[in-house]
Amino acid sequence: MTLEAQQLIDLAIKSGASHAEVYQSRSLSRPVFFEANRLKQLESAEAEGTALRLWKENCPGLAVAYGEVEPTILVEKAIALSDLNPRETIELADARTDIRPNVGESIATEKLVELGKDAIAQIRDVYPDVICNAQFDSEVETTLLVNSQGLHCEYTDTSVSYYLGVEWIRGEDFLGVYDGEYTRGVINLQKTIQQLLQRLQWAKSNVTPPTGKVPVLFTANAATTLWGTVASALNGKLVLEKSSPWSDKLGDVVLSDLITLSQQPSLSPYDYPFDDEGTLTQFLSLIEKGRIQQFYCDRTTARSLNTETTGNGFRPSLGRYPTPDLVNLIIESGKGTLEDLIAQMDHGIIIDQILGGEPDISGDFSINIDLGYRVEKGKITGRVKDTMVAGNVYTALKQIITLGSDRIWNGSCYTPSLIVDGLSVIN
Repeated sequence: MTLEAQQLIDLAIKSGASHAEVYQSRSLSRPVFFEANRLKQLESAEAEGTALRLWKENCPGLAVAYGEVEPTILVEKAIALSDLNPRETIELADARTDIRPNVGESIATEKLVELGKDAIAQIRDVYPDVICNAQFDSEVETTLLVNSQGLHCEYTDTSVSYYLGVEWIRGEDFLGVYDGEYTRGVINLQKTIQQLLQRLQWAKSNVTPPTGKVPVLFTANAATTLWGTVASALNGKLVLEKSSPWSDKLGDVVLSDLITLSQQPSLSPYDYPFDDEGTLTQFLSLIEKGRIQQFYCDRTTARSLNTETTGNGFRPSLGRYPTPDLVNLIIESGKGTLEDLIAQMDHGIIIDQILGGEPDISGDFSINIDLGYRVEKGKITGRVKDTMVAGNVYTALKQIITLGSDRIWNGSCYTPSLIVDGLSVIN
């Protein structure tokens, strides 16, 4: 790291702070870009940031620097900001040293170029008229957390990620299909290619969508739209603020008994050994067969709720204070592949890609379908266009017909496909 963390801590204490904390993040990535079926460019991007948080007379101050900066300037800025803030209870992890070994393996740039060219060639061998775009990236990121209590936490994560986009233009009809993966060293590219080819096959022809209330199958790609709202409703900060509809529902059944959710922070590739406050992350049973088991929180939220932190204090960015967030939201699977779930549907639609953001904490949604299909008698008949699905997340997740066994990582959410009964389809 360019700025020595312990030097900043010592300087902050000498400048009048009673407590201080330094959070540093450093990354090196080597992305490879493909555009319009061809290799476009190679890049090397290095980033480094340091956040100094201190308390002077119990008033907090947070200052951030990127790259090289004079330590005294960073400390002076944090001290000046503390003079503007009200007093608060200081929340810092106790002394310990926790330095983890590097996790994951990188892939050489030359190999990433080869993988990209081969993937595009395979897709265009079947669909020569499509336009393929892609990005492959190998990244090394190191996180360091040191505080005046004697805490020193550090870990390095080496990851590989890729994205494949296929655009098919037929007259005035535009079809975009997208997929990718975040992993550590081993890329399952063939599976991704086959999934893209399958979606192109399903979307070859356009059909009229059904109307009214029909069963809706959310593929594992689209199901995260629902789980994001559930994760927010279990956020201890929103529970404390009474913003969550489940603030007074601990121990109550709130969803279908088919739903069991947990946090499993040790599962690769999104595992985190400790949060951004230095607390060890842990397994959390959040919802068991539809019943709320617990909420997740950071140190400040836990104190206000008269409980212990669950190790979920994460910074949305270097310039932000820790706030509750999940590590690896895991949805227990049901039975059956995606094809098995489709075969169970007498009629309805499938949502595979959506346009727009996730529903807010109220749960109400009106989803524009970016990529979806109509199902009749257990078969996909074609792609539906200019179609929306409306409903409420909490209501929908009480009306689950079945969950699949086809779990995939979508971000740090590990989810299967699922069928929901009776959502409103609007043309």
